[in-house]
Amino acid sequence: MFIQTEATPNPATLKFLPGKPVLPGSTRDYRTTADAAESPLATALFGVDGVSGVFLGHDFITVSKTAGDWQHLKPAILGLIMDHYLTGAPVIAKGAKAQNAGHAEGEEFFDEKDKDVVATIKDLLDTRVRPAVAQDGGDITFHGFKEGVVYLNMRGSCAGCPSSTATLKHGIENLLRHFVPEVSEVRPV
Repeated sequence: MFIQTEATPNPATLKFLPGKPVLPGSTRDYRTTADAAESPLATALFGVDGVSGVFLGHDFITVSKTAGDWQHLKPAILGLIMDHYLTGAPVIAKGAKAQNAGHAEGEEFFDEKDKDVVATIKDLLDTRVRPAVAQDGGDITFHGFKEGVVYLNMRGSCAGCPSSTATLKHGIENLLRHFVPEVSEVRPV
């Protein structure tokens, strides 16, 4: 098994591509060992000293660090990912609740009269933004819309990334304002 690694715009995050599906159709973002209890893979990765976050995407794993050098952390992480796939263990334990799936981070909020605007926003996010952000090892999901402001969840390598503000303001905000005149601003949650 050959696992590729890719740098992300966030220097504290590295993207691992096992060449196999990780979580088709879903994502999970873990910031603590306790959060990762549903995933044997994420739990094992948190066992590496210095790991502060694990994001499971469709076909990639993004690992964030608080301490240590990637040249020391990377071999341990690669070994754990390889061992996980060689044993055939599930990425998410059987019977685990999907509390962290899809559009996690709490309930979405928006006024019912804005449901068509929200549908357009979600479509633009799903078709134009999320695929590009996934290439950088992250995910951005809709959280809410109120008084012209779109609230987004930034996950994986996007969470804490130094360039995330520029991505939000100059990329996503401009895109949404162009296609959806009702949007005045985009903010992270």
